[in-house]
Amino acid sequence: MINSKTISYGALAVACLVGSHAAHAAEMQVDSSSAAPAAASVEPDGSEIIVTGTRATGITAAESAAPIKVLGAETLQHVGQPNLNQVLTQLVPSFTAQAFGGDTANLTLSARLRGLSPNHTLVLVNGKRRHGTANLAVLGGPYQGAATADLDLISPSSISRIEVLEDGAAAQYGSDAIAGVINIILKDDDEGASGYATAGKNYKVGGDTYAGTIHLATKLGEGGFVNVTAFHRFHDFTQVGGLDRRVTDTSGTLLPLAAPGLYGINATQRALYPGIPGFPFVNRISGDARSHLTNAQYNAGYDFGDIQLYSFGSYSRRIASAYENVRVPTRVSRVVNGVTIYPFPNGFNPREKIREEDYSGTGGVKGEISGIRYDLSYTYGEDKNSIFTVDSANASLYADTGLTPRNFYDGFFRATEWTVNADFSKEFDVGMAGSLNVAAGYEHRKNTYQIGSGDPLSYYKEGGQSYPGFRPSDAGRNTRNNEAVYLDIAALPIEGLKVDGAVRYEHYSDFGGTTNYKGTARYDFSDMFALRGTVATGFRAPTLAEGFYSATNVGPTTAFVQLPANSAAAKLLGFNNLRPEKSTNFSLGTVIRPVDRLTVTIDAYQIRIRNRILGSGTIYSGGGATNYDLVRQAIVANGNVLDPQVTQTGVNLFTNGATTRTRGIDLVASYLTDFGDAGTVNWTLSGNYNKTTVRRIGTGPTLTGVVASTGATVTAPIALFDAISISNLEDASPKVKFIASAFYTLDKFSATLRGTVYGKSSNLASPDGGTFYEQKIKTAFIGDIELNYKLTSNFELSAGANNVFNKRPPTVKLVPGTTNFTLVNGGNQLDAPLTFSPYGINGGYYYARVNFSF
Repeated sequence: MINSKTISYGALAVACLVGSHAAHAAEMQVDSSSAAPAAASVEPDGSEIIVTGTRATGITAAESAAPIKVLGAETLQHVGQPNLNQVLTQLVPSFTAQAFGGDTANLTLSARLRGLSPNHTLVLVNGKRRHGTANLAVLGGPYQGAATADLDLISPSSISRIEVLEDGAAAQYGSDAIAGVINIILKDDDEGASGYATAGKNYKVGGDTYAGTIHLATKLGEGGFVNVTAFHRFHDFTQVGGLDRRVTDTSGTLLPLAAPGLYGINATQRALYPGIPGFPFVNRISGDARSHLTNAQYNAGYDFGDIQLYSFGSYSRRIASAYENVRVPTRVSRVVNGVTIYPFPNGFNPREKIREEDYSGTGGVKGEISGIRYDLSYTYGEDKNSIFTVDSANASLYADTGLTPRNFYDGFFRATEWTVNADFSKEFDVGMAGSLNVAAGYEHRKNTYQIGSGDPLSYYKEGGQSYPGFRPSDAGRNTRNNEAVYLDIAALPIEGLKVDGAVRYEHYSDFGGTTNYKGTARYDFSDMFALRGTVATGFRAPTLAEGFYSATNVGPTTAFVQLPANSAAAKLLGFNNLRPEKSTNFSLGTVIRPVDRLTVTIDAYQIRIRNRILGSGTIYSGGGATNYDLVRQAIVANGNVLDPQVTQTGVNLFTNGATTRTRGIDLVASYLTDFGDAGTVNWTLSGNYNKTTVRRIGTGPTLTGVVASTGATVTAPIALFDAISISNLEDASPKVKFIASAFYTLDKFSATLRGTVYGKSSNLASPDGGTFYEQKIKTAFIGDIELNYKLTSNFELSAGANNVFNKRPPTVKLVPGTTNFTLVNGGNQLDAPLTFSPYGINGGYYYARVNFSF
C-alpha cells in the first residue's frame, strides 16, 4: 500500500508541475503533444513513427495504445557517464542499474525494469533480438540470475533513439518480454561525422574515466548508407570500503596509529600488513572494477526501390578486473621440519579478471509484393568470457608441493544465439474507420551455453583463492531450439478507438509448447482525454545458464557450491529440472492534455509471475544454523572439493518455487516553455511506484539435518528461499522513484538540471543463515547538472556532475553487542556500502566533455 508520505511526495510533485506548467526535459513520453515549436528541440515530440509495441505501420508515438517512452540522441548525450545502463537509469523511472556485483558479476553489471529480474526485459536492436551475456550473475541479491543483453556493449553515440515499451509483450516478441521491451534504433545517416572525448572521476574514491567515440556516416551508391561508430572507455577502480575486521583490534580500543574515528588496528597485524598499499585499508573488494572497453558498430542499408537490403552488427572487447577479499598472511602456509612457513608475509589481495569478446551480426531483406510487406532476416550473436584469477595462490598446492602460481586461467563462459525471422503484414479495407492490419510471422532460434574448464592448477583441490577454476565436472555445452509463429491484428473499428491483438505459439526443444496472447486498446474521447489498457500473458524459459551453471563460490571463511539446477547432484537433494515461468499482465492508463503543450500520462499495471525462477537460500553442510549431511554428499557427487580452512560450506541453486505479484503506477508529465529571446525550457516530471509481493512459496524437499545450537536432529522440508531471498524481491528496490528535469537552451548556451528522488529500500542480511538483520537505505535526493557552450557550429564544451551533492548509501552495520566486529552480512570489510543502493556506491561523478559534429 502506498503510504501517506509517498502520496504527499506525489501530490506535491504534480501540484508543482501543473502550477508552473513544468514538465519536459531530456526524455520524452511518446504521448507528448506534437504542438511544440519545432525549433525548440530536436527531441521526440510524439510525431515520430514508432516500431515497438505494434505491427501496424505509420503509428506515431502520440497515437500509441501502449505506454512507450522515446529517448532521442540529444537526450542520451546529456548524461555524463559514458555507459548506457547509467543513461537509462537517469532517464527512465522504472529502470534501475546494478551498483555492484559479486564475483565476476561485478565485471558485467546488469539492469532491470519495474523491479523484476533483468531476464524479464527483452532488448532489441533495430527490432531484432539482442543476444545475452555469458557471464551469469550467480551470487544473491536483486540482480541474481541475470544473463540478459549487456547494454554497456552498445555505444550511445551509435543510437538514433531508444523506444522503451513498459508493457508485457511476450505474445508479440516472444520469451523474456514480461516487464517490457527496450528497442535500440541505430543511426541511419548518409553523411556527417560526430563524437566526443570525455574525462571524469568520482569524488575522493577513484574511478578515473576516459572515453572517446566517433560516428561516421556516408552514402553507399545512390540509394544506400553506411554508419560506423567506434568507442573506447577506460574506467579505473573505485575504493569505498573501510578497514578489514581481521586486522582490527577486537577490544575496540583506538591504538596510537589509528586515525580519529577509525577502529583500532590490531598490533600484531600492524607489523605484518604495512607492505600492502593503502594500509590499514587493505581490503579493496567494495568498489568498481577496472575496465578497458572497446566497441565497434555499424548500420548499413541499400534501397533498390521495391526491395531494401540491410545489415548491422557490433564487436566488443572488454578487459576488466575486480578486487576480492584480501587474504591474511596465515592463509597460505607449509610446514617444513616442524617449522611453519608463510610465503606471503603481507597477505595478498586477489582479483578476478575477464577477457571478453562479443559480436553480433544481422542481415536482411524487406520490401513489398502485391501489398504484402515482408521482412526476412538472420541474426547471430556470441559472447565469450575467459576468466582468470590474478595475484592469488593455491593454498593446498603450496602446502603439498612448496610451489604455487600467482595467476590462474579458470576457464571460460560462452553463449550464442542464432535467430531467423520471417515477418509479413498487409492492410485491408474492411469498411471500418481505418484499415485492418494483419501481420504474421515465424521465428527459429537456437541457443547454446558452454563452460570450459580451467588450467588444472586452478582447480587443484580447493583451487585458487577467491575464485577456483572450473573443473571438468563443471564444464559442458548445452543447446536449445525454439520455434514460434504469431498472428497480430491491428484495427480502427470506429473513429477514436484503436485495438491491437496478438497470439503467439512457441515450441521449445526442452519444454514443449506454449501459447500466449495480448490485447491492447485505446479510446480517445477527445483531443484532451484518452483511455488505454492491456491484458496479456507471458512465458519465460529459464536461460541455459540458470539451468547448467556450475561453480564453487568462495570467501575467506566460506565455500558454497552453485549446483546446476538440472544436474544429478540437485536431484540427489530432491530438486527437479527448471520449468518455464508464466505471467499475466494487466494495465490501465490515461492520456490527458489539459492545456496546449502539456501532456500527462498515468498507467497502472499488475504483473503476476508463476513458477518464478529464483536463487535458493544457502543449504548448509557445515557452519549454518542447520546442517545437512546429504548436502555434503551432493557436493562430492558434483565433483567439487572445498577449502579445508573455511568454516561455512553448503550449496545454492536456481529453482522454481514462488509466485510473485508486482503492482505499480507510471506517471509522466511534459511541457515546453518558449521564452522567446530568453530561450526555451523543456520540462519533464516522471515517476514510478512499484511494489513486488511474494504471494506463494513452494515446499522444498525434505532433508534430515542437525541444528547447530542444540545438536538435535530434525527431518523437515527445507525452505526454498530464506528471508534474505524474499527481502531482495520485495524490498531491495525503492518502491518510489521520481525524476524531474529541465533542459534550457539560449543561443550557444544550454543547461540540463535533473533531480531524482529514490524512495527507501531495505534488505535482510545474516552472518550465519539463522539470524537476520535489516539493512535500510533512506529516501534520497540525487541531483545532476550539465552546462554546455557551443564554441563554433562544430564544437561544444560540456561540464557537469552526476550526483552533484556526493550522496552515498549507508554502510553495513556490526551485529549488536559484538566483541569481534562481526558484520551483519558475515563479511570482513568494515564500513562497506550497502551494494543494493539504487543510486550507486561511489557518490558524485564529475566530468568534462568536448563534443564535435561535421
